[in-house]
Amino acid sequence: MRFQDKVAAITGGASGIGLAAAERLVAEGAKVVLNGRDEAKLQRAVESLGHERADHLAGDIGDPAVGQALVEKAEARFGGLDILLNNAGIFAPKPFLELNEADYDGFLTTILKGKFFAAQAAAKAMQKRGGGAIVHTGSMWAEAAVAATPSSAYSAANAGVHALVRNLAIELAGDNIRVNGVAPAVVETPVYGTFMSEEEVAKTLPTFNAFHPLGRNGQPADVAAALLFLASDDAAWITGTVMAVDGGVTAGR
Repeated sequence: MRFQDKVAAITGGASGIGLAAAERLVAEGAKVVLNGRDEAKLQRAVESLGHERADHLAGDIGDPAVGQALVEKAEARFGGLDILLNNAGIFAPKPFLELNEADYDGFLTTILKGKFFAAQAAAKAMQKRGGGAIVHTGSMWAEAAVAATPSSAYSAANAGVHALVRNLAIELAGDNIRVNGVAPAVVETPVYGTFMSEEEVAKTLPTFNAFHPLGRNGQPADVAAALLFLASDDAAWITGTVMAVDGGVTAGR
């Protein structure tokens, strides 16, 4: 198994892409520590994964102390840290002229600041292990604007994440720590329920199937597969890349 005896920390791990990645990691031999804001959701996720191979730490990853505590939890519970899936994020389309400072700060704090300091804490732990892998979840919106989903602050934050991938890849290469990212397009996760009703989600998401050249929206498992590839030894000679996992959107239309 690819991840036998590996230890992984996953931000945004209680549902969607993060939980799908956790399920596959555990199935392939890893132990995982999940982070998110919702204690109850995290507890349910750990129960489904099995307490012997999973644990959790609730908290807002935008606070650097939470990223540090997540890494320390992995070290205390499972003996170290080999993999960080920096997956936490928020999304809510809003026109540029309507964005306020609180909106801007929310995107930058959760998406960029959270990933930055969680990666810093993880890298220090990975140095003790002789290396590791950090994989950030970025976004297609960092590469291409979409009129139907005005997302300037969200896109700017994720562009920072993509730049962070390249910078950390160079800085941490000497420590045998690989740093990569994925850039998904529309993936059917619970994030859409944070700004639309259940009925609106059911009506709106199918309209984006045709947006993707492959003819369908992504599923959490699609992105989880890419995250795990980049975290695995199968990608041992890959660092500093952001992989498009977008059904072909950025290839052209």
